[in-house]
Amino acid sequence: MEARPTDLATNSLPDSSLDQLFREARTHISWLPRPVQVQLLKDAYELARWAPTSANSSPARFVFVTSPEAKERLIPTLAPGNVEKTRTAPATAIIAWDAEFYEHLPKLFPQMDMRSYFATSPGVATENAFRNSSLQGAYFILAARSLGLDCGPMSGFDPEKVNAEFFPDGKWKVNFLCNLGYGDHSKVYPRNPRLSFDEACRVL
Repeated sequence: MEARPTDLATNSLPDSSLDQLFREARTHISWLPRPVQVQLLKDAYELARWAPTSANSSPARFVFVTSPEAKERLIPTLAPGNVEKTRTAPATAIIAWDAEFYEHLPKLFPQMDMRSYFATSPGVATENAFRNSSLQGAYFILAARSLGLDCGPMSGFDPEKVNAEFFPDGKWKVNFLCNLGYGDHSKVYPRNPRLSFDEACRVL
């Protein structure tokens, strides 16, 4: 690995931490039979909640599916390729967004009245909620990895079925799913390539 200039790395995490969060982290599909304690899920959320969001709106909502009974409610909403990996995962997070997130803005953003802005702009509210819940979901993955969990984020589900089963009042809506646990590292596929800086980035 190419050495980094020392003046840019003064406050950098050690390479072992960067490996755990990024370079060696994988999307897992096979899991060890080891439960995930609820306290660990709480700890991951406590880290993820510090994600930046527009006007501190924090629209993401998390439902942790851990019991066999709850898993069987989730299974019929999944694409066939996601069934077994989800059934065997110790926990599955439904990362959702709150369509009425703005009701919390008087508490979360007391500097000015942003509630009225979003409450009277449904298109803007939906766009904001989806974008920022995606950001919070990404932070949650990093938080979970930092605490030693492996993650298997995924699409491949029917959002209408998930919403009908878990959010029948229509206030919360699913964004994506993420299996959580301790992955079987012997069963991951070889790492696929990523785009280089020159392929994906511009400096203007």
